[in-house]
Amino acid sequence: MGSFSIWHWLVVLLVILLLFGSGKISGLMGDLAKGIKSFKQNMKEDDVKDASMAADPAAQTPAQPAGSIAAPGAPQGAQTTGTAQAANPSRPAA
Repeated sequence: MGSFSIWHWLVVLLVILLLFGSGKISGLMGDLAKGIKSFKQNMKEDDVKDASMAADPAAQTPAQPAGSIAAPGAPQGAQTTGTAQAANPSRPAA
């Protein structure tokens, strides 16, 4: 009872073909193949982009830490922390 015979699988295949038709199944398989090809192509593009980013460190911009805001008119790389100073830049920092 645990395993199915070849006849069982042939009947299941026949019922599936009768329900969906051979055209719809081939269309589904074609769409699946297009999806797999597209996925592989996008993975290759990501690998090429990652390799180019690793080779060109000037193209990478340094990320600011979470919660820090660059002050308006401040030199490049200068950051202020805290919401009071960011909300009112004319007020001196405490």
